[in-house]
Amino acid sequence: MKNTELNQRRLNATPRGVGVLSDYFVQKAENATLWDVEGNEIIDFAAGIAVLNTGHRHPEILSAIEQQLNAFTHTAYQIVPYESYVTLAERINALVPVNGPAKTAFFTTGAEAVENAVKIARAYTRRPGVITFSGGFHGRTFMAMALTGKVAPYKIGFGPFPGSVFHAQYPNGLHGVSVDEALASLEQIFKTDIEPDQVAAIIIEPVQGEGGFNIAPTEFMQALRALCDKHSILLIADEVQTGFARTGKLFAMEHHNVKADLITMAKSLAGGMPLSGVAGRAEVMDAPAPGGLGGTYAGNPLAVAAAHAVLNIIEKEQLCERANQLGQHLVEILTQARSQCPAIAEIRALGSMVAVEFNDPQTGKPSSDFTREVQARAKQEGLLLLSCGTYGNVIRFLYPLTIPDAQFSKALNILSHILKN
Repeated sequence: MKNTELNQRRLNATPRGVGVLSDYFVQKAENATLWDVEGNEIIDFAAGIAVLNTGHRHPEILSAIEQQLNAFTHTAYQIVPYESYVTLAERINALVPVNGPAKTAFFTTGAEAVENAVKIARAYTRRPGVITFSGGFHGRTFMAMALTGKVAPYKIGFGPFPGSVFHAQYPNGLHGVSVDEALASLEQIFKTDIEPDQVAAIIIEPVQGEGGFNIAPTEFMQALRALCDKHSILLIADEVQTGFARTGKLFAMEHHNVKADLITMAKSLAGGMPLSGVAGRAEVMDAPAPGGLGGTYAGNPLAVAAAHAVLNIIEKEQLCERANQLGQHLVEILTQARSQCPAIAEIRALGSMVAVEFNDPQTGKPSSDFTREVQARAKQEGLLLLSCGTYGNVIRFLYPLTIPDAQFSKALNILSHILKN
């Protein structure tokens, strides 16, 4: 079957609302390599949108899934529980940066984790309000869309959205938002939209994902923690994209020495299997009544088995350290290219959560056109890249942290050539 034939079948059979980046169809994958149905080889710098920090088909993950497959595939944890779920919760509880004893509940998707974190926060505080940030992305379900601070393509035509959600500014030096201005926008919300004693939670991505890999300064995160403590507001860290070694720490909050009250996680938690979670302070997690949390597929045993393997791999293969090494090498290449590529406005990196933002050199305005050109040229060279950012002018790099050194160097050579020519 040819890619063109499959694309036509896709257009005939599936709705246009499911946007698809690639015009080729995958047939096989291994670590950081994809092969399409025509046998073409692609270096994967997308990793299923940050899902495959441990690479495609890691042998330990495959083995764990196979063992679980031979035992049972589903009971619904709320109907008949299983030890592996409890053991994974115990492991996560010992690792998450929260104050005091922690508890964890598992779900299926990142959006589901975010929705449940809001439910838990409201149950604990008995308050309705939630504050989030412009440029943030928290998912595609209705509460998650309300929290998301980017209209196109996520909100167009889908309103109205749930109420009591308010957007503050996220610090962004390149776009003229200082830490003080971001904090002032929170105070403005308290003056014009909702009193602080009616706010259940502030939810923030320590590094914005879809928003452009914008990194929250430590000063801001510490001030946010102090603000939450002052008003008895819960701080929710959305680590769906930042978690599990991507930033050089298991969780990005560890870079700031700031503890969250609740942390959402998904994506690379289970190495390609659908699994998400909410972890948090035990007393907060216990606020919903029995039956208030759950889901038919929540904490699926195959996905839980994969997650155990992921935690083992991160530790055994020292993926946090490798994330820092790979990210540093990529930043060096991007910095070298900057002198010959005037469109590069900024390079941002925390471990291997690396992005480059492009502006039009003549106008200084965000250039989504140049970004698409970089993507297209990389595709021609067999390198898969993802864009992001409020203006669609950012390339984000999400290679598996297990990528072989030779393949990583090959990809960086392709990237360097594109940016310098």
